[in-house]
Amino acid sequence: MTHPTGVSARRGPLRAGQRVQIKDAKGRLNTITLIPGGEFHSYQGVLRHDDLIGGPEGVVVTNSSGRDYQVLRPLLNDFVLSMPRGATVVYPKDAGAIVQQADIFPGATVVEAGVGSGALSMSLLRAVGDQGRLYSYERREEFAEIARANVESFFGADHPAWSIHVGDAQEKMLEVHEPHTVDRVVLDMLAPWECVDAVATVLAPGGVWLNYVATATQLSRVAETIRASGKFTQIEANETLERGWHLDGLAVRPDHRMVAHTGFLLTARRLASGEEALTMKKRLKVSGFSREDVEAWTPSDESRWTPQALGERPRSDKKARKNLKEARLTARRARAAEQGVDAFGQALPGEEA
Repeated sequence: MTHPTGVSARRGPLRAGQRVQIKDAKGRLNTITLIPGGEFHSYQGVLRHDDLIGGPEGVVVTNSSGRDYQVLRPLLNDFVLSMPRGATVVYPKDAGAIVQQADIFPGATVVEAGVGSGALSMSLLRAVGDQGRLYSYERREEFAEIARANVESFFGADHPAWSIHVGDAQEKMLEVHEPHTVDRVVLDMLAPWECVDAVATVLAPGGVWLNYVATATQLSRVAETIRASGKFTQIEANETLERGWHLDGLAVRPDHRMVAHTGFLLTARRLASGEEALTMKKRLKVSGFSREDVEAWTPSDESRWTPQALGERPRSDKKARKNLKEARLTARRARAAEQGVDAFGQALPGEEA
């Protein structure tokens, strides 16, 4: 029986090249990559990697100073928040909502644009499985390379369902896909309204188009553009807020911190060609709005829709190159762990035939 991609990296003994989380008694968390002969140093002493390699996860180990550490493999949500980043990652709370609201199913053909660091790609790949297809599009080559390395690090190998293309999504997807052959489209980009015609062309009737946008002005403009096209129906928007709870005996209360607004999710369903959306009955509005109001809220001048105007922090090329180097190193170690060899092709301890 062939195991799905990445399963062997999620179970069994810990192997060299894999990432693990170690937590001390004060709750301080560190993520390390296991290396034969490697050591984790802190002011509390030294923890030898060899004490972890070959053993199970979920154990408590002691360092050179007698301090205890709890050892576990990082979950997907832990991994995406600690991996090297090109662009800002899609937070786990949003990735889970995207998979559900876009109805990503095993075997689906999915188009993703705006790969960033690959965080959402991992969730989508898990959902479509080895028999599905995920086509990802990214404008910046360095971001695509960081995403490719991060995905390989997590799964321990290239995922057979994934391909990544560099260029403008609205142009590339028309070159790659035949009309009405895509089941789902997920866009995480600055101006998703530019892709209305392209998405309408490749998306199958009944297919779901999900947009992830950061600001209310983007949300308003993409919603009105989709509605004006007449090719989609069931246009809905929401956001997800996450608040943890403090649990300690009878002291049960909300945490002081929470993950609040990160982005809006807007979904729409593709109509069959030639069909018109139902005109929903509405109550008469007491007050209307003028064209000047719309222009002030969602300006038609495309030059005003810049990352800086929407509050996005620019990512320097130097920072991207540094993160790419780190991501590639982690990916190389993860792949070696899956193959049971080190960087020089030699069998790792415990992996000899």
